[in-house]
Amino acid sequence: MPVHDTPSPLLAVSGDVLIAADRPDYAYAPRRTPPRRRPGRFSPYRRLFATPGARAFTAGNLLVRLPMGMFSVSAVMMIAGSRGSYALAGAVVATGLAVTAVVAPWTARLVDRHGQARVAVPATAVAVLGSLALLLCVRHGAPDWTLFAAYAATATTPNTGGMSRARWAHLFRDDPAARHTANSFEQAADELCFMLGPVAAAFLCTALFPEAGTLTGAVLMMTGVLVFAAQRATEPPTTPRTPGARSPVRLPGMPALLAVFLATGAVFGSMEVVTLAFADGAGHGAMAGPVLALQAAGSCAAGLLYGSARPARHAHRRLLVCVAAMTALMFLPLVAASTGSLAAVAGALLPAGAATAPTMVTGMTLLQGVVPAARLNEGMTLAVTALLGGIAAGSAAGGWLAEHVTPAAGYGAPVASAAVALLLCAALTGTTKAPTS
Repeated sequence: MPVHDTPSPLLAVSGDVLIAADRPDYAYAPRRTPPRRRPGRFSPYRRLFATPGARAFTAGNLLVRLPMGMFSVSAVMMIAGSRGSYALAGAVVATGLAVTAVVAPWTARLVDRHGQARVAVPATAVAVLGSLALLLCVRHGAPDWTLFAAYAATATTPNTGGMSRARWAHLFRDDPAARHTANSFEQAADELCFMLGPVAAAFLCTALFPEAGTLTGAVLMMTGVLVFAAQRATEPPTTPRTPGARSPVRLPGMPALLAVFLATGAVFGSMEVVTLAFADGAGHGAMAGPVLALQAAGSCAAGLLYGSARPARHAHRRLLVCVAAMTALMFLPLVAASTGSLAAVAGALLPAGAATAPTMVTGMTLLQGVVPAARLNEGMTLAVTALLGGIAAGSAAGGWLAEHVTPAAGYGAPVASAAVALLLCAALTGTTKAPTS
């Protein structure tokens, strides 16, 4: 009879008496394996920032990107307050944007060829000097043409968001899930910086002095790029220029993808201008900033949640779904505006922004499958340039509708722009190399 299931008795001797006692049950109680903790929703982000050097270059990058949302607002408030002309202020900012669209791809090409640290630091120094020159020209009443020249010099500002994405792509080149999470984080960081930047700029320029926003932004940007560039261990390697290599814009599928970014930028630009006009028409112009911040907040939250999800097996199909969702959600502000209530519009902008971050994340993922690693900074900068062009076009279209029809009708511009993006996205089928997980 087997005895291994029954514990043997405890034996002891007392004098000439043998004592046998049952062993206590707890001595043979089976060990319980502690339950395995289920990974949290944000576990992918913890894994991401456990990478050596990741926290340091991210901190520096955030310091650089926050001023990106400050400079335009600071320049407008500084110039308009000194010269009394919003038209002049707007023309100066528009000129800087146009010059940036031309210069930025060349700066990114230099970054790919010579390295992030070697190019980003001097390029940022030139941009900071341009901002400080603008401040001095405004302060001392220099001729108007000097404002245009000074602000044009800020076009050398490197695309640090693209450089950060390039670092993640290098660190996790064999891990699509981690790259998906990294792209989502970077998009959420973009939304956060462009949400907080204008608010910080407006506060500094009104609470301190008109030049405070520009001065603070210049200090933050230079400090941030020095911290970012110092993290050499995570910097992707440079690749010598290959004779006859095609520019990223000429790669198969790239023109159509840039067209999608252009149309998506028009969604952002038109939404901003139309919301400003609607809030002003409703007699609550001061509330336009917080209302627009709701859209950015919705996009930021959606981007973080999207990053914790599994990456798409077929990036193009996911992009099509995201753009379709963005198109559908853009109807919410249009319907809300028909009520004439700014509160209704504010409530609609929060969910309307939820599809923009996933659209941008998936678009950037698709772009990384089209552009070779040696030209990644240039490719992503071209995408940003397309977005800026779309923002400019969308602002013009939305402003025209708000002025010549009604501000409520102006919300048709984001809907139309998203619909164009959807049609262009459908045309991408078979023209791009979609990364798979």
